[in-house]
Amino acid sequence: MLIALCFAVFVVNVSTTIVNIALPSLVTELGATTRDLLWIVDAFNLAFAALVLAAGSLSDRFGRRRFLLLGLTVSLIASLAGAWSQTPDMLIAWRAVAGVAAAVVYPVTLSILTNVFTARSERVMAIGIWGSATGMSVAVGPVVGGALLESFWWGSILLFGAVAAGVTIVLTFLFVPDSRDPSTPPLDLVGLVLSTVALGVLVYTIIEAPDHGWTSTATLVGFGCAAVLLAAFVLQEIRVEHPMLDVRLFANMRFTAASGAVTAAFFALFGFIFLVTQYFQSVRGYGALETGLRMLPVASSLAVAALLGPRIAVFIGSKLVVAFGLLSLSVAFVWASTVGTDTSYLVVVGQMIFLGAGIGLTSAPATEAIMGVVAPEKAGMGSAVNDATRELGGTLGVAVIGSVALSVYREKLDGLALPSQLTDPARDSIGAALEASRIAAERFGEAGARAGDQLAGIARAGFVDGFATGCIVAGCVTAVAAVLTLVFLPAHPGNPESDDQATDVAGQPSDSAKQPLA
Repeated sequence: MLIALCFAVFVVNVSTTIVNIALPSLVTELGATTRDLLWIVDAFNLAFAALVLAAGSLSDRFGRRRFLLLGLTVSLIASLAGAWSQTPDMLIAWRAVAGVAAAVVYPVTLSILTNVFTARSERVMAIGIWGSATGMSVAVGPVVGGALLESFWWGSILLFGAVAAGVTIVLTFLFVPDSRDPSTPPLDLVGLVLSTVALGVLVYTIIEAPDHGWTSTATLVGFGCAAVLLAAFVLQEIRVEHPMLDVRLFANMRFTAASGAVTAAFFALFGFIFLVTQYFQSVRGYGALETGLRMLPVASSLAVAALLGPRIAVFIGSKLVVAFGLLSLSVAFVWASTVGTDTSYLVVVGQMIFLGAGIGLTSAPATEAIMGVVAPEKAGMGSAVNDATRELGGTLGVAVIGSVALSVYREKLDGLALPSQLTDPARDSIGAALEASRIAAERFGEAGARAGDQLAGIARAGFVDGFATGCIVAGCVTAVAAVLTLVFLPAHPGNPESDDQATDVAGQPSDSAKQPLA
């Protein structure tokens, strides 16, 4: 059963990581701009973040195994259809459908796990293994994706995701038990709609902010609408007798501080992955497979730290482990900000080990802290909150860090004394700049080659400057999160005597924790 759930986590995570390795290929094969690349990544995140709370709550009511099978089936279909996309817009649409599937699958895996492993000692071990599956997907996705891209067309990476989803469907049928909330409360339709629209508006505004401007009217109106909708959602959940999300959970600082730590960690991780794949391929000139293999240090250190982090937290407390993980991330990003166009790969390996260890030590113990607050019959809701924080943080990371890096990159190109036929497309992305450089050399002889070489050199230097600035932003965010974690995250559950039982909002053992659900 645990293997099946880890396969499901693998399907969701590999769907994200394997697409990142193909971003440079999408520039040349589909003519994607930087804005297209952002949306290819963030369409998935937008659908995931908008629907994950609703999907987690519905799975509690209608059956978690049923929802897991539904999500995996939709993921298989989205991967197959997306593989044959002819335009960036078509691929973006299918990535959004894949995000819907992920919103159904991801929270269900953690809620089933929590219902099967009710004692804290077992739950800690299972969540560690569950978390290490993320590390495995970070490793396998780029390596397999790189190998496929060197032998087949870019769509083959999505076919791999479809095969993984098909295998997981079989494992789910054979080994995963069903469970649901035995009280079957009335469905909170108003809460479902408000949460979906509010999160959708918020994430959409974040994604579009770099293009519109962070202080533009459209962005400010978007954030204002999201705030109003979220306030209406909170009021609805306080008022209704059977809320979709019990907002009283956020009064428990173990729940709130752990959620904030996860948000900061994935803000940093998603932004880094978005940039580093382009750095390896466009700045260093590595092939897709080489890039995937060179990402292995971050994946392996993440997997190991995710296994060890929750177990260490049992002895010394979640506070210290999570804060140390966030501090490790800050060290990694400050160090990564010193990278140049010819930095030794061994130096980059050290940076990635700190990064992977930081994610593993932050995410898995924080997830265990979140799920330890929630009663088993509401595990889908708690898992959905955990997943929503991941996706919201990841979407913010790609939008903010990507926007900062692009702004610095464009500043480097401004004032370049070259024909606009070269500089205009180069402003879209470093991949477009290198393509323009190649075309200039082919069409305009020696003069074109000199101009193309100048453009390529400036573009690489500009991208590295943007990459460094983005790393500084990520490092500042994780450093602030580390301080807040030390201040607000309790070291242990509110009732230490009952660590082997699930706890309710007040930190006391829930009635449902006394007996596992069927």
